[in-house]
Amino acid sequence: MEKEKSITLKKYFLVSGGLLCVSLASIGVFLPGLPTTPFLLLAAACFTRSSPRLHKKLLDNKVFGGLIRNWEENRTVPRKAKIIGLLTLFGGGCYSFAAIDHLPLKVTVLFLLLIPTIILLRLPEARGL
Repeated sequence: MEKEKSITLKKYFLVSGGLLCVSLASIGVFLPGLPTTPFLLLAAACFTRSSPRLHKKLLDNKVFGGLIRNWEENRTVPRKAKIIGLLTLFGGGCYSFAAIDHLPLKVTVLFLLLIPTIILLRLPEARGL
């Protein structure tokens, strides 16, 4: 009984974590500085271990399904996805940097841009793309 309870609790946390990651990824599509791809990959990992139905929904998504499937099968992301992510990140980051007059906030923006940049650059690229 206690083992069943722990499995149910684990499943609940994984589904909740996956849904949170999908939400953050969705926001990241529009908000520079918040990466989309790592959150989608994390959501897929959570759903793989907790909800085959939600995992299938992610894989069937017309926009992101191929990216997730490619990661699960080859552990790579297309170069195009990395380039789009970096361009979006730096486009919004440059705008934010230019709009801020306060030096400590400019430094904060640079630091916050550095984290997703490192994440994106460290993702292995799919060959031939």
